[in-house]
Amino acid sequence: MNAPLLSLPASLPAAPRIVAVGYRRLNKMLQELAPDFHTKATVEVLDMGFEQAVNRVHELQASRPVDVVVSAGSNGAYLRQHLEMPVVLVKVGGFDLMQALARAKRLSSHVGLVTYEGMLPDLSPYGELFELGVTQRTYRTEDEARATVRELHGAGAQVFVGSGLVADLADQMGLTGMFLYSADAVREALDDAVEVARAARIEQAKRERLNAILTQLSDGVIAVDRDERIQTLNPAMAQLLGVQPGPWLGRRLSEVCPELGLQNTLRLAVPDLERIERVKGKALIVNRMPIVEQGVLTGAVLSCQDPISIQRVDRNIRARIKPQAETPRYELDQVLGHSLAMAHVRRLARRCAASPATVLVIGESGTGKELVAQGIHRASERRDMPFVAVNCAAVSESLLESELFGYEEGAFTGARRGGKIGLFEAAHNGTIFLDEVGEMPVTLQTRLLRVLQEREVLRVGATEPTPVNVRVIAATHRDLMAQVDQGLFRLDLYYRLNILRIDMPSLRERIEDVPSIAQALQLRACARLGLPVARAQPLIDALTAQAAHYHWPGNVRELDNLIERLLAYAGPLVQSGGGALSSAQAETFLRSVAPELFGSSGNGRSLPGGGRTAGEPALRPPPLRQRHAQAERDEIMAVLADCGGDRVKASERLGISRTTLWRKLKALSV
Repeated sequence: MNAPLLSLPASLPAAPRIVAVGYRRLNKMLQELAPDFHTKATVEVLDMGFEQAVNRVHELQASRPVDVVVSAGSNGAYLRQHLEMPVVLVKVGGFDLMQALARAKRLSSHVGLVTYEGMLPDLSPYGELFELGVTQRTYRTEDEARATVRELHGAGAQVFVGSGLVADLADQMGLTGMFLYSADAVREALDDAVEVARAARIEQAKRERLNAILTQLSDGVIAVDRDERIQTLNPAMAQLLGVQPGPWLGRRLSEVCPELGLQNTLRLAVPDLERIERVKGKALIVNRMPIVEQGVLTGAVLSCQDPISIQRVDRNIRARIKPQAETPRYELDQVLGHSLAMAHVRRLARRCAASPATVLVIGESGTGKELVAQGIHRASERRDMPFVAVNCAAVSESLLESELFGYEEGAFTGARRGGKIGLFEAAHNGTIFLDEVGEMPVTLQTRLLRVLQEREVLRVGATEPTPVNVRVIAATHRDLMAQVDQGLFRLDLYYRLNILRIDMPSLRERIEDVPSIAQALQLRACARLGLPVARAQPLIDALTAQAAHYHWPGNVRELDNLIERLLAYAGPLVQSGGGALSSAQAETFLRSVAPELFGSSGNGRSLPGGGRTAGEPALRPPPLRQRHAQAERDEIMAVLADCGGDRVKASERLGISRTTLWRKLKALSV
């Protein structure tokens, strides 16, 4: 189902709506000044006060939102207490006050200044200093104002300066009342109201846009103020907690849900990320972040994720995006050999490719176990997914665990920030090839068994497992049952691995395959070395003729390396412009380069300089130092290729430092 489109809040009306509340004298000023603001706002003036004004504002609000209310004195204070919207008060400036008192002093030497409580500071010290002759009083209610005017009149006051209520009361008693507010003060209040309305509209637009975004998020979000009172709770969070948002708004988060409290975040002002916490019986991934605005801590935000949803998304992503893994190079048809033994291996491998079960490939070193594993993967329905190979004997126990299963951030000293996925996760939906599985430490065998049983991995330092869909192909040259008897291999793991089994024959058991294998290896070696295949053929023929008399402990890998050595040393001979090598010359050269094929009789024997027929080239093996250098080069290049070009790993395998390896490669011009 498609997610709903994210829509922004509707545009607010261009002109703010301002309701000005005042009666008698203030109302008259408001009526006179309202038309001046028609380009900035809609100003509606109400000639009423207190409860009646509150009811009328609510009626107006129901028809169209009211942005700001403007009022003054006790009326303004009452409106502020009973309305849930901004109320701007008309303020009395010092100039207005002095001007009103000056006018009053011209009429009487005894002036009463009566204002709503808190409107003006106490002026008695200034009255004595400047001989103002002003008696100041304050009131809170209309009755208090009436009583105060009577009291001051009894004391001799004839002129009263104050709010509209006080001025009207003085006039009603036959005294002189002077209105304290000036037109400039009322105009300033209306200007302030326009700015408050504009700022409030901007904030409301931001708030509505943010709420629209939060509503669409799949993550649960709660935002609180500095007192940890909930300001925002989006639908995803309400669904995770199984609550209605309304009753939670305005309450402290620690009171309604202590597990998600943000008190520490507000106190320390530092993020707390990716915590696994159980809330109302659910495991949630919780992130806590302080909200800092212009360098001031103003609140905090908490987000929650459901691990099951994350795993679902992760599986979807891993299924859709082809992982950046090395593509296997070999198919089963490239497994060389026409013997019955190899035909049987290819037949079994194709049957294994049609099954999702675990495969155990057993054979001596160099028999082509990984080549068969790659062929099985390429022939299976997982062919477009990753093929990940790991040699269990080439990595230390501590590193092998983190390589296979991955680790969480901070799991150990030096752990990568953010953690790292293991090879099982990297092979998700594909195949993992565990070479030399018989060398795996017993402690890790238990974890491997769990992966095979539960189809999930637990990263080092993690508490929640990660599901994986991976096909396992294991290989070993060991007798695993003998390993079990010695306590070096778990019997239950052996049975888990030994579901589909392929036994790779050694090269000596299929010696008839040597010519075809040697021919293919010769073509590749000649291409690498830039040698003509035809001139190198006598050397290969001599090798295959002698192959049946050798036991080939290194199997096909040894044959490949021997051909590489033979052609590298014979390069000057096969590139010369002379005639083709005779079989006797080829055998003699082979005996000098690969004496192991001939047993002790050929060990270390070199060719004499004479005894050749006319026109035959002198066949002399390279000097001993050159042969040693070439052998060293061959070993370095073989290890470097086996490590995928990683010089750090290669130096560890060779038992030399990285500096030494670099120096040798430079000397060899590699």
